[in-house]
Amino acid sequence: MNGIFEGLKVLDCASFIAAPAAATVLSDFGADVIKIEPPGAGDPYRNLPNLPGFPKSPHNYAWLMESRNKKSLALDLVKPEGKAVLRRLVAAADVFITNFPPLVRERLGVSYADLSPLNDRLIYACFTGYGDRGEEANKPGFDSNAWWARSGMMDLVRADGDTTPARSIAGMGDHPCAMALYGAIVTALYRRERTGRGAHVKSNLMANGMWASSVMAQAKLCGATFEERRPRERALNALVNHYRCRDGRWIILSVLNEGKQWPALAKSLGREDLIDDPRFSTRAERHARSVELIAIFDAVFVTQDLAQWRSLLDGNGLVFGVVGILDDIPTDRQMLDNDVLVPFENDTLLTVNSPIWVEGSDKVRPRHPPTIGEHSDEILRGAGFDDDAIALLRASGAVG
Repeated sequence: MNGIFEGLKVLDCASFIAAPAAATVLSDFGADVIKIEPPGAGDPYRNLPNLPGFPKSPHNYAWLMESRNKKSLALDLVKPEGKAVLRRLVAAADVFITNFPPLVRERLGVSYADLSPLNDRLIYACFTGYGDRGEEANKPGFDSNAWWARSGMMDLVRADGDTTPARSIAGMGDHPCAMALYGAIVTALYRRERTGRGAHVKSNLMANGMWASSVMAQAKLCGATFEERRPRERALNALVNHYRCRDGRWIILSVLNEGKQWPALAKSLGREDLIDDPRFSTRAERHARSVELIAIFDAVFVTQDLAQWRSLLDGNGLVFGVVGILDDIPTDRQMLDNDVLVPFENDTLLTVNSPIWVEGSDKVRPRHPPTIGEHSDEILRGAGFDDDAIALLRASGAVG
């Protein structure tokens, strides 16, 4: 079996990250995904690495991630001929994915109302910035604004109340959102197995942002009282805080079971004298004197490198994390051992795997993404167009 979704036909009629990435996850499990993009320039997401401030690379790393395993059909949906091609493809498809705003969907004739009569088994999946109802339904959204900023996370994760709101990084919210859309699609496919009928599923950046920040959001909805965002040096708990090592790397302690692990932590730090120090011997005292204890920990952590601290803390069964940097990723043994990073087919170049596995259903080996319209003729022939019809479509400019 070449993936659990072998034979599933998916039309990726979307751009940028969240919606196309949902199609990527389907393709990882064997679905046949056709990327529909405009002739000429293609999906504008192809150009992301060329924008100011993005890393420079001989590889189009953004496109590698979102469009692996897919086939490209360059199709102009503004032209009647392009619309006709799409409608023929939809009639034989299992899943149609789009992130066009509602008004654009209606204008192009690709709304659920337009396409569902063509195929009563179609799973129609749409993704938007702010949902498909209300005054912001047609407002463009990126994860930096609709997910990160709108949800309150941009404000909440700042280092303290005096620093500026924290900036997001590319795709930070889009990829979790892709998993939500993927989940909606798979849920609808399950329902289709039971009923034989397709469905209209949807998700949006704003809703996913609220889901990500829902602990704090729910607290606010419950009328909770919030304290100020304190700087690291004045955190309320020294045992759940981050510390700088001698080599400039950072480590974050997550010692929640203080009653059991306080002695082990003090021993790991070479400060067994702290175990029975009356200032810190109880949980209440440690929290009351957290600023003093943080200063002590700061002075200790800066005496050794990250690798030494990892060995000491691991050796004492303590819960902590490394504040990772990008340089760590290519050789991260735990990621490699767990297929978080996998090589492309017939290549040593690694890519980031989708974060779910199904025992007994292997994923396909990632294939390099297509060039614009690379598979146009192949897809059109598969849909029943002969060479003369394809030539006419090219002449009309509907196909690239």
